[in-house]
Amino acid sequence: MSVYTDQQIAVKIVELEAKYQRLEDLELIKQLKARYFRFVDEKKWTEFGNLFTSDATIISQGVDYSKGGAAAYGKMIGDLVDKAPTVHHGYMPEIEIIDKDNATGVWAMDDLLTFPDVNDAYPGHHGYGQYRESYKKVNGTWKISSTDLTRFRMDPLKNWDPNTDPITGR
Repeated sequence: MSVYTDQQIAVKIVELEAKYQRLEDLELIKQLKARYFRFVDEKKWTEFGNLFTSDATIISQGVDYSKGGAAAYGKMIGDLVDKAPTVHHGYMPEIEIIDKDNATGVWAMDDLLTFPDVNDAYPGHHGYGQYRESYKKVNGTWKISSTDLTRFRMDPLKNWDPNTDPITGR
């Protein structure tokens, strides 16, 4: 039977608290990214913008959208997809906790975007790629401090007639 000293117990408690905090931070970052995808699909642009730090670096397909901050990025995405049905998924996260306030992550992703079939409409696609991100804890809340989306493949999709239901086609 092992007998632990008070000092050994105190060290073990500190180790367990650190492990617990790491696991909690990992889960909170996963929830942050889940909200990112959900807010895009639900068209909640204000909430979407609030997921980022005020000085976030935002890059998509090699284009830097950081100017104007996350609110401007959310508005730009909102203007682009408007009421078009979209589906975004992120999975297989590789998250590394750097320190108590910083982390990085890589997420596999796929997205499905279709737009009304009108003149000059953005073409629909089913895209596959990854996000490379960094996260910062701001006032106790994890936020995205940088994101870089790269799609490795984009399959074209037919846009839908805006006079029909985008689900049924009628």
